[in-house]
This record gives sequence, structure tokens and C-alpha cells, in this order.
Amino acid sequence: MVEREKETIVTTTDGGGGGGTILAVVLLIAVLVVLFLLFGRGLLGGGDGTTDINADVKVEAPSTDGN
Repeated sequence: MVEREKETIVTTTDGGGGGGTILAVVLLIAVLVVLFLLFGRGLLGGGDGTTDINADVKVEAPSTDGN
């Protein structure tokens, strides 16, 4: 009896090389950098977290004579 080899070719169309994953990671890093620049300026300074603001505020009270 003659042995016959069976050859199976499997082709897939899914999986685009991971481009979407790389794009998502780059966008996540960009968002984290922006959030750090906006809100995390005091994190690396090692300060106590308090800031002294010298502001002179003058509020005019409404007149009581009806004008």
C-alpha cells in the first residue's frame, strides 16, 4: 500500500500585526504625560503641598440707602 502525504494549508485573515495595540499604548502614555503636566507639578518637588498666596481682595458692600 502506498502512503500518501496530506498537506494542509491554513490561512488566516485576522490579526493586523498589532498596530492598534501600539497606537493605544502610545495614546495612553500621551494622556498620562498631559495629566502629569497639568496636575502633578508638586509631586516631584517634595514640598509640603502648601502654597502661600498673597492676595489683597477688596469687596464693595452694596449701599444701604436704596440707590
